[in-house]
Amino acid sequence: MLSSPPLPPNAIRWLAALNIHNRAELQAVGAVRAYLLLKAAGHSATERLLFALEAAVRGEHWSALDDADRTALRLAAANHAPVRPLPPQAEQQAFMAEALALAAEAASHGEVPVGAVVVHHNKIIGRGYNRPVSSHDPSAHAEMVALREAATALGNYRLHGCQLYVTLEPCVMCAGAILHSRLDHVLYGAAEPRTGAAGSVLNLFAERRLNHHTAVDGNIESAAATALLTSFFAQRR
Repeated sequence: MLSSPPLPPNAIRWLAALNIHNRAELQAVGAVRAYLLLKAAGHSATERLLFALEAAVRGEHWSALDDADRTALRLAAANHAPVRPLPPQAEQQAFMAEALALAAEAASHGEVPVGAVVVHHNKIIGRGYNRPVSSHDPSAHAEMVALREAATALGNYRLHGCQLYVTLEPCVMCAGAILHSRLDHVLYGAAEPRTGAAGSVLNLFAERRLNHHTAVDGNIESAAATALLTSFFAQRR
């Protein structure tokens, strides 16, 4: 379990709310990401806490960090991709289940099984599944269809306050549209090692020269998303 020292008691409680209860879980998240998640959650996370988190990862007191360690941590925090706290697990599962059902619908039409939903204030306002073949439209990826429907529902292409659940890591085209929409958070299922633009091939969401930064998290119900894709391509072979 995490202890004080090196962490202050409040930080231990804040981390527990993020399902980080011990050193192994903190190591898996990383000191910098944990620090940024605490800041995103509205906690008064100072640089000293960043150093304490790194000390907890290493299993030592924060005073053991030297100037080079502190400089490296400051730089890593400044250059880190945007983060947002994950929604409750039940919420993640419910919305990804809707996206998975849409992916299955795509497969039934002979399309690569990818589905997506846009959520605003805990309500789905946009749905989409892959349909470039049937619609003769190279832009008709699941994310694009869902974004269009959500923008129509809100009467605004800017989707502030929205989350996108998609069963497969977005490609460059979809990542660009997501960033342009100012969407808050992308939660995807399976990684896409060939075309993924959320970290697998490149990470557009971490590119600070772009005009907006959307947080992204993967591996949400990834086994189910992968199973749909594997089954689809096995049938095609």
